[in-house]
Amino acid sequence: MRIAITIVGLWAVLLTSSATAAEVPATSRIDAVTVYLSGAQVARSAQIMLDEGEHTLVFNDLPAEAVPGSIRVDGKATAKLDIRSVDARRLYIPRADQSLLHAERKRLEDEIEKLRDERGLAQGQQDAAQTQKTLLGNLAQMPGRPLQGKESTQPVPQTDWAQVLALIGTGMTQAQRSALEAEVTKRELDRKIEELEKKLSEVAPARVQQTEVKVFVNAAAPLEAELTVRYQVRNANWRPRYDARLDTGSKTAAPRLDLTRRAEITQSTGESWDNITLRLSTTRPAAHAAAPELHTVTVDFEPELKPGLAAAPPAPAKRMTRAFGKVAREEAEADALRPMAMPNVVAANAAVAAAPFQAVFAVPGRLTIPATGEAKRVQLQENNIEPTLTVRTVPKVDPKAYLYVKFILPKGAPLLPGAVSLFRDGAFVGTGKLPVLAPGEEHELGFGADDQVRVRHAIVGQTRGETGLISSSRTDSRKFRITVKNQHERAVELVVLDQIPISLNEEIKVTLLGPTKPTKRNVDDKRGVIAFESKLEPERERVIEFGYRVTWPGKRPIIYGR
Repeated sequence: MRIAITIVGLWAVLLTSSATAAEVPATSRIDAVTVYLSGAQVARSAQIMLDEGEHTLVFNDLPAEAVPGSIRVDGKATAKLDIRSVDARRLYIPRADQSLLHAERKRLEDEIEKLRDERGLAQGQQDAAQTQKTLLGNLAQMPGRPLQGKESTQPVPQTDWAQVLALIGTGMTQAQRSALEAEVTKRELDRKIEELEKKLSEVAPARVQQTEVKVFVNAAAPLEAELTVRYQVRNANWRPRYDARLDTGSKTAAPRLDLTRRAEITQSTGESWDNITLRLSTTRPAAHAAAPELHTVTVDFEPELKPGLAAAPPAPAKRMTRAFGKVAREEAEADALRPMAMPNVVAANAAVAAAPFQAVFAVPGRLTIPATGEAKRVQLQENNIEPTLTVRTVPKVDPKAYLYVKFILPKGAPLLPGAVSLFRDGAFVGTGKLPVLAPGEEHELGFGADDQVRVRHAIVGQTRGETGLISSSRTDSRKFRITVKNQHERAVELVVLDQIPISLNEEIKVTLLGPTKPTKRNVDDKRGVIAFESKLEPERERVIEFGYRVTWPGKRPIIYGR
């Protein structure tokens, strides 16, 4: 029968009897990993046979990146096993293949030295060829040089310059060939030396930094134990990715949205996660665990400057030092009280706000994630949602209609912020972004232009003038016509967006004109943005006519701005 281990103490001071306990090497393997949005928890398992009595289990296969305060040990055993204490430290462990590494380094160093000697010979050959070319060049210039010095009474020997020049040409050709061959040899040797130096750097580390964990235990009887060592590492994370596939349906078939959740995992913890059970958590272990504290802020009048203070005689050095110290303290306290000096409060509140959204995904099967930092993508979940299709257009800016999908997130895990790939009827139409969404929340996604809805925008009137007999006022009136035609086989929910100016002065009046009244104003809390909503039947056309009039005192000009 297997019973749970009784943990007597973690991170306690080692007992005297434990110090003399026999050390038992424990070999573990990574069995499960829980990856957070920042960091991960690794679980290593080990099978150990123990005799009755006290033992020191030594785990030296944990990475150097293991956070010491996060190391925990638990497990099961066939008899009572008490864990007295757990100790951890970082140390350099010699590699097991130390002798092989030394021999390989010696071989590479000897080969590099030999290649460098050959390169020196090639450089000498090239220098000799360059010198030969210089001498031959000087010799070729001799026939054209005048005789120097006093005239000699001896007859000048006849020189066959044609033969000399032929020999010079042959010598120059040979010197040029020798220099070129030396350059090619040097280039090949440099390439070989670079490759060998790269191999030498790969076998350079003779020691590996790791975390050693010693577990002091007491076995009540001979037993077999299955221990699990859990620890956290920082250089790991996962990011959400989404696929949104929309089937627009037909006249008789309703539209459907398939929302697939994916995860992109990366890790560079120094150890490869081979054949592991993977879980993904939305918690943030490194985030703030509590809300920030607020300190007392006071307000008072500024101290009055006494008359004649500037003309007062200078104080002694000691008193001046105290005065400047007091002023410095007062300035520091005043800076601390200013609101602009408290940015950390805002950042901390933002970090705490996302804490309630938590979920854990258990990835099916076993995976291997190398420690190279390369992304590993897995699928987490798929939701089939019945969406509502709408067509949105902003003809003032772009005379096109765009297809939107409105959906409600079903019950389950929340959605974290992430990029979403958009597919419409099997075709990729672009990418978008999803915000934090809790189950039951509503959201809209755009799925590209809808060519089956035609939009036209026109300015049908624009006038400026003056009104009033006694007090003159000026007016600016503009009228628009928007035409939208639905060429689908079914009706569509239509939303037309436009805008009217917003007055920033009480003397400037803005009046909405036209027979078509907007269904919404200040859409998405944007002042002046209006919406015309309606249901447009197949092969039907809707005409929207509206405008605005701006009235202001005639003596002052106006400007339109954003």
